[in-house]
Amino acid sequence: MRETDEIRDKVVLVGLNSPVLKKEENADDDTMEELAALVDTAGGQVVGIILQNRATPDPRTFIGEGKVEEVKQFCQDNCATMAIFDNDLSPSQMRVLTELLGIQVLDRCGLILDIFAQRAKTKEGRLQVELAQYKYLLPRLTGMWTHLERQAGTSGKGPIGSKGPGETQLETDRRHIHRKIDKLCEDLEDVRRVRATQRQQRQKNEIPVVAIVGYTNAGKSTLLNKLTGAGIPANNRLFDTLDTTSRLLTVSDTLDVVVSDTVGFIRKLPHQLVEAFKATLEELEYADLLLHVIDVSNPEWQVQAQVVESLILELGAGELPRINVFNKSDAVPAGEILPHGEDICAISARTGEGLPALLDMIDRRLDKGTRRVLLNLPYDRGGLLDMLYREAKVEQVEYSETIDVTAVCGPKTLGQVEIFVDNSNQ
Repeated sequence: MRETDEIRDKVVLVGLNSPVLKKEENADDDTMEELAALVDTAGGQVVGIILQNRATPDPRTFIGEGKVEEVKQFCQDNCATMAIFDNDLSPSQMRVLTELLGIQVLDRCGLILDIFAQRAKTKEGRLQVELAQYKYLLPRLTGMWTHLERQAGTSGKGPIGSKGPGETQLETDRRHIHRKIDKLCEDLEDVRRVRATQRQQRQKNEIPVVAIVGYTNAGKSTLLNKLTGAGIPANNRLFDTLDTTSRLLTVSDTLDVVVSDTVGFIRKLPHQLVEAFKATLEELEYADLLLHVIDVSNPEWQVQAQVVESLILELGAGELPRINVFNKSDAVPAGEILPHGEDICAISARTGEGLPALLDMIDRRLDKGTRRVLLNLPYDRGGLLDMLYREAKVEQVEYSETIDVTAVCGPKTLGQVEIFVDNSNQ
Protein backbone atom coordinates (compact mmCIF):
# COMPACT_ATOMS: atom_id res chain seq x y z
CA MET A 1 0.00 0.00 0.00
CA ARG A 2 1.43 3.31 -1.04
CA GLU A 3 1.17 6.13 1.51
CA THR A 4 -0.58 8.42 -0.96
CA ASP A 5 -3.41 5.92 -1.52
CA GLU A 6 -6.60 6.20 0.51
CA ILE A 7 -7.27 3.09 2.60
CA ARG A 8 -10.66 1.72 1.62
CA ASP A 9 -10.99 -0.78 4.51
CA LYS A 10 -9.08 -2.23 7.43
CA VAL A 11 -9.21 -5.94 6.79
CA VAL A 12 -8.80 -9.11 8.85
CA LEU A 13 -7.92 -12.15 6.75
CA VAL A 14 -9.40 -15.52 7.75
CA GLY A 15 -8.51 -18.92 6.35
CA LEU A 16 -9.43 -22.54 7.07
CA ASN A 17 -7.28 -25.62 6.52
CA SER A 18 -9.17 -28.90 6.67
CA PRO A 19 -8.30 -32.44 5.53
CA VAL A 20 -11.76 -32.84 3.97
CA LEU A 21 -11.22 -29.90 1.60
CA LYS A 22 -9.40 -30.27 -1.72
CA LYS A 23 -5.82 -28.99 -1.75
CA GLU A 24 -6.76 -26.04 -3.95
CA GLU A 25 -9.65 -25.12 -1.61
CA ASN A 26 -7.55 -24.99 1.56
CA ALA A 27 -5.88 -21.94 3.01
CA ASP A 28 -2.21 -21.98 4.04
CA ASP A 29 0.55 -19.46 4.71
CA ASP A 30 1.27 -19.01 1.00
CA THR A 31 -2.35 -18.47 -0.08
CA MET A 32 -2.90 -16.07 2.84
CA GLU A 33 0.16 -14.07 1.79
CA GLU A 34 -1.24 -13.90 -1.73
CA LEU A 35 -4.62 -12.85 -0.32
CA ALA A 36 -2.88 -10.03 1.57
CA ALA A 37 -1.33 -8.87 -1.72
CA LEU A 38 -4.79 -8.91 -3.31
CA VAL A 39 -6.14 -6.75 -0.48
CA ASP A 40 -3.29 -4.30 -1.06
CA THR A 41 -4.14 -4.20 -4.77
CA ALA A 42 -7.79 -3.49 -3.89
CA GLY A 43 -6.76 -0.57 -1.69
CA GLY A 44 -7.29 -2.20 1.72
CA GLN A 45 -4.97 -2.53 4.70
CA VAL A 46 -4.49 -5.91 6.38
CA VAL A 47 -4.57 -5.55 10.18
CA GLY A 48 -4.39 -9.25 11.05
CA ILE A 49 -4.39 -12.83 9.76
CA ILE A 50 -6.26 -15.72 11.42
CA LEU A 51 -5.56 -19.18 10.00
CA GLN A 52 -7.48 -22.09 11.53
CA ASN A 53 -6.98 -25.86 11.34
CA ARG A 54 -10.25 -27.74 11.73
CA ALA A 55 -11.33 -31.32 11.01
CA THR A 56 -14.35 -30.22 8.94
CA PRO A 57 -15.83 -26.87 7.93
CA ASP A 58 -18.85 -25.83 9.99
CA PRO A 59 -21.95 -25.88 7.72
CA ARG A 60 -23.36 -22.70 9.28
CA THR A 61 -20.35 -20.49 10.11
CA PHE A 62 -17.57 -22.33 8.20
CA ILE A 63 -15.04 -21.77 11.01
CA GLY A 64 -17.20 -22.66 14.06
CA GLU A 65 -18.96 -20.52 16.66
CA GLY A 66 -15.93 -20.24 18.98
CA LYS A 67 -13.61 -19.07 16.22
CA VAL A 68 -16.25 -16.57 15.04
CA GLU A 69 -16.19 -15.00 18.53
CA GLU A 70 -12.39 -14.85 18.38
CA VAL A 71 -12.47 -13.15 14.96
CA LYS A 72 -15.18 -10.73 16.18
CA GLN A 73 -13.09 -9.70 19.19
CA PHE A 74 -9.98 -9.30 17.03
CA CYS A 75 -11.92 -7.10 14.57
CA GLN A 76 -13.17 -4.89 17.41
CA ASP A 77 -9.70 -4.60 18.98
CA ASN A 78 -8.15 -3.58 15.64
CA CYS A 79 -11.01 -1.40 14.32
CA ALA A 80 -11.42 -3.71 11.32
CA THR A 81 -14.20 -2.84 8.88
CA MET A 82 -14.12 -6.05 6.84
CA ALA A 83 -13.27 -9.75 7.11
CA ILE A 84 -12.10 -11.53 3.98
CA PHE A 85 -11.96 -15.34 3.81
CA ASP A 86 -9.38 -17.12 1.67
CA ASN A 87 -11.84 -19.96 1.12
CA ASP A 88 -15.05 -19.81 -0.89
CA LEU A 89 -18.10 -19.22 1.31
CA SER A 90 -21.64 -20.29 0.52
CA PRO A 91 -24.23 -17.50 0.32
CA SER A 92 -25.79 -18.61 3.63
CA GLN A 93 -22.39 -18.77 5.40
CA MET A 94 -21.57 -15.27 4.19
CA ARG A 95 -24.93 -14.00 5.45
CA VAL A 96 -24.54 -15.63 8.88
CA LEU A 97 -20.94 -14.44 9.30
CA THR A 98 -21.90 -10.88 8.36
CA GLU A 99 -24.63 -10.91 11.03
CA LEU A 100 -22.41 -12.45 13.74
CA LEU A 101 -19.31 -10.33 13.09
CA GLY A 102 -21.21 -7.09 12.53
CA ILE A 103 -18.95 -6.08 9.62
CA GLN A 104 -18.88 -6.81 5.91
CA VAL A 105 -17.70 -10.32 5.00
CA LEU A 106 -16.19 -11.18 1.62
CA ASP A 107 -14.52 -14.28 0.24
CA ARG A 108 -11.54 -14.50 -2.11
CA CYS A 109 -13.82 -14.71 -5.15
CA GLY A 110 -15.64 -11.50 -4.22
CA LEU A 111 -12.34 -9.71 -3.60
CA ILE A 112 -10.95 -10.66 -7.00
CA LEU A 113 -14.16 -9.47 -8.66
CA ASP A 114 -13.81 -6.13 -6.86
CA ILE A 115 -10.23 -5.74 -8.12
CA PHE A 116 -11.29 -6.58 -11.67
CA ALA A 117 -14.08 -4.00 -11.44
CA GLN A 118 -11.53 -1.35 -10.41
CA ARG A 119 -8.95 -2.25 -13.04
CA ALA A 120 -10.98 -2.90 -16.23
CA LYS A 121 -10.53 0.01 -18.64
CA THR A 122 -11.97 -0.96 -22.02
CA LYS A 123 -15.64 -1.47 -22.82
CA GLU A 124 -14.97 -5.17 -23.32
CA GLY A 125 -13.18 -5.53 -19.98
CA ARG A 126 -15.99 -3.76 -18.15
CA LEU A 127 -18.59 -5.99 -19.83
CA GLN A 128 -16.73 -9.10 -18.74
CA VAL A 129 -16.40 -7.93 -15.15
CA GLU A 130 -20.05 -6.89 -14.92
CA LEU A 131 -21.16 -10.30 -16.19
CA ALA A 132 -18.98 -12.07 -13.64
CA GLN A 133 -20.31 -9.86 -10.83
CA TYR A 134 -23.94 -10.59 -11.69
CA LYS A 135 -23.27 -14.34 -11.83
CA TYR A 136 -21.58 -14.09 -8.43
CA LEU A 137 -24.40 -11.96 -6.98
CA LEU A 138 -27.35 -14.04 -8.17
CA PRO A 139 -27.16 -16.89 -5.58
CA ARG A 140 -26.27 -14.38 -2.83
CA LEU A 141 -29.33 -12.15 -3.16
CA THR A 142 -31.36 -13.77 -0.39
CA GLY A 143 -30.86 -11.91 2.87
CA MET A 144 -28.11 -9.61 1.62
CA TRP A 145 -30.50 -6.68 2.11
CA THR A 146 -33.69 -6.94 4.17
CA HIS A 147 -35.76 -5.13 1.54
CA LEU A 148 -35.24 -8.01 -0.87
CA GLU A 149 -37.35 -10.33 1.30
CA ARG A 150 -40.25 -7.88 1.56
CA GLN A 151 -43.45 -9.07 -0.08
CA ALA A 152 -44.65 -6.16 -2.18
CA GLY A 153 -48.34 -5.42 -1.69
CA THR A 154 -49.53 -8.33 0.47
CA SER A 155 -49.32 -7.06 4.05
CA GLY A 156 -50.23 -3.44 3.46
CA LYS A 157 -47.35 -2.46 5.75
CA GLY A 158 -44.85 -1.73 3.01
CA PRO A 159 -43.79 1.77 2.09
CA ILE A 160 -45.97 3.95 -0.14
CA GLY A 161 -45.75 2.83 -3.74
CA SER A 162 -44.76 -0.74 -2.92
CA LYS A 163 -48.20 -2.28 -3.36
CA GLY A 164 -47.97 -4.59 -6.30
CA PRO A 165 -49.04 -7.94 -7.72
CA GLY A 166 -47.67 -9.94 -4.79
CA GLU A 167 -44.25 -10.74 -6.22
CA THR A 168 -41.38 -10.49 -3.75
CA GLN A 169 -38.74 -7.85 -4.32
CA LEU A 170 -36.25 -10.74 -4.35
CA GLU A 171 -37.98 -12.35 -7.34
CA THR A 172 -38.12 -8.99 -9.13
CA ASP A 173 -34.39 -8.48 -8.61
CA ARG A 174 -33.62 -12.01 -9.81
CA ARG A 175 -35.54 -11.44 -13.04
CA HIS A 176 -33.78 -8.12 -13.51
CA ILE A 177 -30.36 -9.74 -13.04
CA HIS A 178 -31.21 -12.58 -15.45
CA ARG A 179 -32.14 -9.96 -18.07
CA LYS A 180 -28.86 -8.11 -17.45
CA ILE A 181 -26.89 -11.36 -17.80
CA ASP A 182 -28.62 -12.18 -21.11
CA LYS A 183 -27.87 -8.68 -22.44
CA LEU A 184 -24.21 -8.84 -21.37
CA CYS A 185 -23.81 -12.25 -23.03
CA GLU A 186 -25.18 -10.77 -26.28
CA ASP A 187 -22.74 -7.85 -26.06
CA LEU A 188 -19.82 -10.22 -25.47
CA GLU A 189 -20.86 -12.28 -28.50
CA ASP A 190 -20.54 -9.07 -30.53
CA VAL A 191 -17.01 -8.66 -29.12
CA ARG A 192 -16.19 -12.22 -30.18
CA ARG A 193 -17.41 -11.52 -33.72
CA VAL A 194 -15.17 -8.43 -33.96
CA ARG A 195 -12.21 -10.46 -32.70
CA ALA A 196 -12.94 -13.21 -35.22
CA THR A 197 -12.88 -10.64 -38.04
CA GLN A 198 -9.55 -9.27 -36.80
CA ARG A 199 -8.14 -12.81 -36.62
CA GLN A 200 -9.22 -13.56 -40.20
CA GLN A 201 -7.40 -10.41 -41.36
CA ARG A 202 -4.23 -11.47 -39.55
CA GLN A 203 -4.45 -14.98 -41.02
CA LYS A 204 -4.93 -13.50 -44.50
CA ASN A 205 -1.75 -11.49 -44.02
CA GLU A 206 0.03 -14.58 -42.67
CA ILE A 207 1.02 -12.78 -39.46
CA PRO A 208 1.54 -15.31 -36.65
CA VAL A 209 0.10 -14.55 -33.21
CA VAL A 210 2.20 -14.98 -30.06
CA ALA A 211 0.21 -14.90 -26.79
CA ILE A 212 1.94 -14.09 -23.49
CA VAL A 213 0.39 -15.99 -20.59
CA GLY A 214 1.40 -16.50 -16.99
CA TYR A 215 0.60 -16.12 -13.33
CA THR A 216 -0.38 -12.65 -12.21
CA ASN A 217 2.63 -10.41 -11.52
CA ALA A 218 5.03 -12.74 -13.38
CA GLY A 219 6.26 -9.87 -15.59
CA LYS A 220 4.15 -10.28 -18.76
CA SER A 221 3.54 -6.56 -19.32
CA THR A 222 7.20 -5.76 -18.63
CA LEU A 223 8.20 -8.32 -21.27
CA LEU A 224 5.76 -6.90 -23.85
CA ASN A 225 7.03 -3.37 -23.12
CA LYS A 226 10.66 -4.45 -23.52
CA LEU A 227 9.98 -6.28 -26.79
CA THR A 228 7.69 -3.75 -28.45
CA GLY A 229 7.88 -0.48 -26.50
CA ALA A 230 4.13 -0.84 -25.84
CA GLY A 231 4.17 1.48 -22.82
CA ILE A 232 1.77 -0.62 -20.74
CA PRO A 233 1.83 0.25 -17.02
CA ALA A 234 3.89 -2.50 -15.37
CA ASN A 235 3.61 -2.23 -11.60
CA ASN A 236 4.40 -4.70 -8.87
CA ARG A 237 0.73 -5.38 -8.23
CA LEU A 238 -1.52 -8.36 -8.82
CA PHE A 239 -3.92 -8.00 -11.75
CA ASP A 240 -2.41 -4.75 -13.02
CA THR A 241 -3.29 -5.75 -16.61
CA LEU A 242 -6.87 -6.82 -17.30
CA ASP A 243 -7.41 -5.81 -20.92
CA THR A 244 -5.64 -7.67 -23.70
CA THR A 245 -3.02 -5.55 -25.47
CA SER A 246 -1.67 -6.52 -28.91
CA ARG A 247 1.41 -5.06 -30.60
CA LEU A 248 3.33 -5.82 -33.80
CA LEU A 249 6.85 -7.14 -33.20
CA THR A 250 9.59 -7.61 -35.79
CA VAL A 251 11.32 -10.80 -34.64
CA SER A 252 13.80 -11.08 -37.52
CA ASP A 253 14.35 -9.92 -41.12
CA THR A 254 11.70 -12.35 -42.33
CA LEU A 255 9.28 -12.59 -39.41
CA ASP A 256 6.73 -10.16 -37.98
CA VAL A 257 4.34 -11.35 -35.28
CA VAL A 258 1.43 -9.94 -33.28
CA VAL A 259 2.21 -10.23 -29.55
CA SER A 260 -0.78 -10.25 -27.17
CA ASP A 261 -0.56 -9.70 -23.42
CA THR A 262 -3.33 -11.41 -21.43
CA VAL A 263 -4.82 -11.15 -17.97
CA GLY A 264 -2.75 -12.90 -15.30
CA PHE A 265 -3.92 -16.23 -13.93
CA ILE A 266 -4.18 -16.97 -10.21
CA ARG A 267 -5.01 -19.97 -8.06
CA LYS A 268 -8.63 -20.14 -6.93
CA LEU A 269 -9.61 -17.96 -9.90
CA PRO A 270 -13.40 -17.50 -9.68
CA HIS A 271 -15.06 -19.74 -12.23
CA GLN A 272 -17.34 -16.83 -13.12
CA LEU A 273 -14.25 -14.99 -14.35
CA VAL A 274 -12.95 -17.94 -16.36
CA GLU A 275 -16.31 -18.00 -18.16
CA ALA A 276 -16.73 -14.24 -18.45
CA PHE A 277 -13.21 -13.68 -19.77
CA LYS A 278 -13.47 -16.26 -22.56
CA ALA A 279 -13.86 -13.36 -25.01
CA THR A 280 -10.36 -12.22 -24.06
CA LEU A 281 -8.73 -15.55 -23.35
CA GLU A 282 -10.06 -17.24 -26.50
CA GLU A 283 -7.15 -15.44 -28.20
CA LEU A 284 -5.03 -18.26 -26.76
CA GLU A 285 -6.90 -20.87 -28.76
CA TYR A 286 -6.03 -19.11 -32.03
CA ALA A 287 -2.43 -18.25 -31.17
CA ASP A 288 0.43 -19.83 -33.10
CA LEU A 289 2.73 -19.84 -30.06
CA LEU A 290 2.35 -19.33 -26.30
CA LEU A 291 4.99 -17.66 -24.17
CA HIS A 292 4.40 -18.95 -20.65
CA VAL A 293 6.11 -16.36 -18.43
CA ILE A 294 7.16 -17.78 -15.04
CA ASP A 295 8.53 -15.71 -12.15
CA VAL A 296 11.44 -18.01 -11.32
CA SER A 297 12.45 -15.79 -8.38
CA ASN A 298 9.21 -16.75 -6.56
CA PRO A 299 9.66 -19.78 -4.27
CA GLU A 300 6.16 -20.90 -5.35
CA TRP A 301 6.91 -20.75 -9.10
CA GLN A 302 6.22 -24.46 -9.68
CA VAL A 303 2.76 -24.23 -8.07
CA GLN A 304 2.01 -21.06 -10.04
CA ALA A 305 3.13 -22.65 -13.31
CA GLN A 306 0.81 -25.61 -12.67
CA VAL A 307 -2.15 -23.25 -12.08
CA VAL A 308 -1.48 -21.65 -15.48
CA GLU A 309 -1.12 -25.06 -17.17
CA SER A 310 -4.49 -26.19 -15.77
CA LEU A 311 -6.26 -23.05 -16.98
CA ILE A 312 -4.63 -23.30 -20.44
CA LEU A 313 -6.08 -26.82 -20.71
CA GLU A 314 -9.50 -25.57 -19.54
CA LEU A 315 -9.45 -22.92 -22.27
CA GLY A 316 -8.71 -25.48 -24.99
CA ALA A 317 -5.16 -24.30 -25.76
CA GLY A 318 -3.25 -27.29 -24.36
CA GLU A 319 -1.97 -28.51 -27.73
CA LEU A 320 -0.41 -25.22 -28.80
CA PRO A 321 3.38 -24.99 -29.09
CA ARG A 322 4.89 -22.99 -26.26
CA ILE A 323 8.09 -21.60 -24.84
CA ASN A 324 8.51 -21.50 -21.06
CA VAL A 325 10.06 -18.10 -20.31
CA PHE A 326 11.73 -18.08 -16.88
CA ASN A 327 11.61 -14.40 -16.03
CA LYS A 328 13.36 -12.42 -13.24
CA SER A 329 16.39 -14.68 -13.55
CA ASP A 330 18.52 -11.75 -12.36
CA ALA A 331 16.79 -12.03 -8.96
CA VAL A 332 17.60 -15.73 -8.48
CA PRO A 333 20.19 -16.37 -5.72
CA ALA A 334 23.71 -17.00 -7.01
CA GLY A 335 24.49 -20.66 -7.51
CA GLU A 336 20.87 -21.72 -8.00
CA ILE A 337 20.50 -23.72 -11.22
CA LEU A 338 17.72 -22.52 -13.51
CA PRO A 339 15.63 -24.98 -15.53
CA HIS A 340 16.92 -25.56 -19.05
CA GLY A 341 15.74 -27.38 -22.16
CA GLU A 342 14.79 -27.02 -25.82
CA ASP A 343 11.67 -24.91 -25.13
CA ILE A 344 12.96 -23.01 -22.09
CA CYS A 345 14.52 -19.56 -22.07
CA ALA A 346 15.80 -17.69 -19.00
CA ILE A 347 15.46 -13.91 -19.21
CA SER A 348 15.12 -10.71 -17.25
CA ALA A 349 12.38 -8.58 -18.82
CA ARG A 350 13.50 -5.68 -16.61
CA THR A 351 17.14 -5.61 -17.79
CA GLY A 352 16.69 -7.18 -21.24
CA GLU A 353 19.01 -10.08 -20.42
CA GLY A 354 18.22 -13.15 -22.53
CA LEU A 355 15.81 -11.38 -24.91
CA PRO A 356 17.94 -11.95 -28.07
CA ALA A 357 17.94 -15.69 -27.32
CA LEU A 358 14.16 -15.58 -26.82
CA LEU A 359 13.65 -13.85 -30.19
CA ASP A 360 15.84 -16.48 -31.88
CA MET A 361 13.73 -19.20 -30.27
CA ILE A 362 10.47 -17.55 -31.44
CA ASP A 363 11.93 -17.21 -34.95
CA ARG A 364 12.84 -20.91 -35.08
CA ARG A 365 9.45 -22.07 -33.72
CA LEU A 366 7.48 -19.94 -36.20
CA ASP A 367 9.74 -20.41 -39.23
CA LYS A 368 7.36 -21.40 -42.02
CA GLY A 369 9.77 -21.10 -44.92
CA THR A 370 9.45 -17.32 -45.27
CA ARG A 371 12.20 -15.72 -47.39
CA ARG A 372 13.25 -12.23 -48.43
CA VAL A 373 13.68 -12.19 -52.22
CA LEU A 374 14.37 -9.76 -55.07
CA LEU A 375 11.92 -10.25 -57.93
CA ASN A 376 12.41 -8.98 -61.50
CA LEU A 377 8.84 -8.77 -62.81
CA PRO A 378 8.30 -8.13 -66.56
CA TYR A 379 5.98 -5.19 -67.17
CA ASP A 380 3.40 -7.45 -68.80
CA ARG A 381 3.21 -9.34 -65.48
CA GLY A 382 2.71 -6.18 -63.42
CA GLY A 383 -0.52 -7.62 -62.02
CA LEU A 384 1.62 -9.83 -59.77
CA LEU A 385 2.63 -6.69 -57.87
CA ASP A 386 -0.95 -6.27 -56.61
CA MET A 387 -0.91 -9.88 -55.44
CA LEU A 388 2.38 -9.30 -53.61
CA TYR A 389 0.96 -6.27 -51.80
CA ARG A 390 -1.96 -8.45 -50.66
CA GLU A 391 -0.15 -11.67 -49.80
CA ALA A 392 3.44 -10.67 -48.95
CA LYS A 393 5.40 -7.90 -47.24
CA VAL A 394 6.60 -5.57 -50.01
CA GLU A 395 9.61 -3.56 -48.82
CA GLN A 396 10.81 -1.78 -51.96
CA VAL A 397 9.74 -1.31 -55.60
CA GLU A 398 11.98 0.14 -58.36
CA TYR A 399 11.04 0.59 -62.02
CA SER A 400 13.88 -0.05 -64.51
CA GLU A 401 14.07 -2.58 -67.35
CA THR A 402 11.83 -4.70 -65.13
CA ILE A 403 9.76 -4.01 -62.00
CA ASP A 404 12.27 -4.87 -59.27
CA VAL A 405 10.47 -5.83 -56.06
CA THR A 406 12.05 -6.65 -52.70
CA ALA A 407 9.52 -8.62 -50.66
CA VAL A 408 9.25 -11.09 -47.80
CA CYS A 409 7.20 -14.02 -49.10
CA GLY A 410 5.72 -17.12 -47.54
CA PRO A 411 6.02 -20.49 -49.30
CA LYS A 412 2.62 -20.22 -51.03
CA THR A 413 3.33 -16.76 -52.48
CA LEU A 414 6.90 -17.74 -53.36
CA GLY A 415 5.60 -20.64 -55.43
CA GLN A 416 3.60 -18.20 -57.60
CA VAL A 417 6.56 -15.89 -58.38
CA GLU A 418 9.56 -18.23 -58.10
CA ILE A 419 10.48 -17.97 -61.80
CA PHE A 420 11.08 -14.21 -61.34
CA VAL A 421 13.41 -14.51 -58.32
CA ASP A 422 16.78 -12.83 -58.90
CA ASN A 423 19.40 -15.31 -57.64
CA SER A 424 22.41 -13.34 -58.87
CA ASN A 425 23.39 -12.16 -55.36
CA GLN A 426 23.03 -15.54 -53.69
